[in-house]
Amino acid sequence: MSIPSLDDLRAMGAAQQPTYADPAARDAAVATLRRMPPLVFAGECDDLRDRLASVARGEAFLLQGGDCAETFEGVTAENVRNKLRVLLSMAVVLTYAASVPVVKVGRLAGQYAKPRSSDTETRGDVTLPAYRGDAVNGFDFTPEARAHDPQRLVDVYNASSATLNLARAFTTGGYADLRQMHVWNTDFVKRSPVGVSYERVGAEIDRALAFMDAIGVDPDEFHSVDFYSSHEALVLEYEHALTRIDSRTQSPYDVSGHFVWIGERTRQLDGAHVELLSHIANPIGVKLGPTTTPDDAIALYEKLNPERTPGKVSFITRFGAGRIRDLLPHLVEKVTAAGIDVAWICDPMHGNTFEASSGYKTREFDDVIDEVRGFFEVHRSLGTWPGGLHVELTGDDVTECVGGGARLSADDLSRRYETLCDPRLNREQSLELAFLVAEMLRDR
Repeated sequence: MSIPSLDDLRAMGAAQQPTYADPAARDAAVATLRRMPPLVFAGECDDLRDRLASVARGEAFLLQGGDCAETFEGVTAENVRNKLRVLLSMAVVLTYAASVPVVKVGRLAGQYAKPRSSDTETRGDVTLPAYRGDAVNGFDFTPEARAHDPQRLVDVYNASSATLNLARAFTTGGYADLRQMHVWNTDFVKRSPVGVSYERVGAEIDRALAFMDAIGVDPDEFHSVDFYSSHEALVLEYEHALTRIDSRTQSPYDVSGHFVWIGERTRQLDGAHVELLSHIANPIGVKLGPTTTPDDAIALYEKLNPERTPGKVSFITRFGAGRIRDLLPHLVEKVTAAGIDVAWICDPMHGNTFEASSGYKTREFDDVIDEVRGFFEVHRSLGTWPGGLHVELTGDDVTECVGGGARLSADDLSRRYETLCDPRLNREQSLELAFLVAEMLRDR
C-alpha cells in the first residue's frame, strides 16, 4: 500500500500546521528524519492493536496518560520515571481492585506538538505566534523563540528516542517489578489520605505474592510490564517522514509511536490527517467532541478502517461533565447499530477546562470524576463496554487542577503550576482517580 506524498497532503489544506519561513530548511529536516531508524517496531504496533481489540470486546481496560505537551527540558530520567511510576501505580490499582487486565499506554515519546485555538498570542502591545509545543517553537515570548523552526522536528525524534530508551529500561529492568510497589510510593503513602487506600492494596498484593512464592510460582509478568507509547499525529512532516513500509507485511506503519490519534481539530473526513492515517496499520485513536454526530463517527471509522480490522480504531470521547450523559448515548447507539466494534475511551480532561479567578487555566477534579462516572453510566445503560481512560497527568506534585483529596483551591495554583499548555492531574489526584474508576469497574 502506498501513502500520499507530503505535497498531496499539503494541497488538502492541512489544519493546525506550522508555517515554516524556509521551505529548504523544512525539507532538509524531513530528509534527516527519513534516514533515522524507527522509534518503534511494526510488530509492537500489531501487539497493541490486538490488545485494543480485546478492549473493544470488553475483555480489558485501557489506561492512557501523560503530559499535555512534553518538553525537551523534561527529558530526564527522573521525569520519565515519575510518569511511569504514576501510570504503573494506577494500573496496579485498576488491575487488582477491578480484576481486569489493563493495557498501559503512555502519552509520551512524541507528544511535543499541540493544536491551538488561535495562531497568535498577544501580551500588551506585542503579538507573536502562539506556542505550539516544542516540536514547533519555544515557549519564551520573544520573536526568536516563537519562530517556527523545522530543526525542532529532528530534536523531537532525538528526545523521543531517549524517552523510549528510558521507558524500556524502567519497564523491563526491574523497576516495574510488582514487589517494588511500596518503594515507588513510600513518600506518597505517608502523607496522602489516598495513600492509605494504596497501602492497603499494596499489602494485599504482597500477601498474594508471598503465597505464590511459597508454592513456587514466579511468572515473568511479575517483573516487567508491556508499555506502549502514543501521541497526537499532528505535524504532518514528522509523521510522514517516520512512516515506513514493514518488511514482513509490506504495509505502512507510522514508527514514531505505537498508537497515534487524530485530534478534535484535525478530524475532518476530507482532511490531510485522516487521509494519512487511513493508510497506516498502527492502531489509531480519534478524539470526538460535542459537535460529533453519529454519521461523523461512522464515516471516520469506515475511512480509517475499511477492512474493519479489530483493534484498529478507538474512539476517545471528550464531551465535558455537563454534556456526556446527553450526547454520548446517541453516538454509542448509532455506532453500535452500524455493526462497528471500537474501544470507547473517556477523555475527561479536555471538556472540563476553565480559567480560575487567578488567571490560571485549570480543571476541577470533581468535574473529571463526574465525566468518567457519566461515561460508565451511559455504557452500563446501553450494555456496552466502557473501554478506557485517557488523561493528562504527571508524576510530580504539581498544583494545576483544583480539588481532589488534598482540596487544592484556586489560591494553590500558583504554588507549583508548571505546565506549558493544559493543566494536569498530579500524582495524588491520579491515584485517587484510579481508585474511583476501579470502583466503577467493579460495579459495572
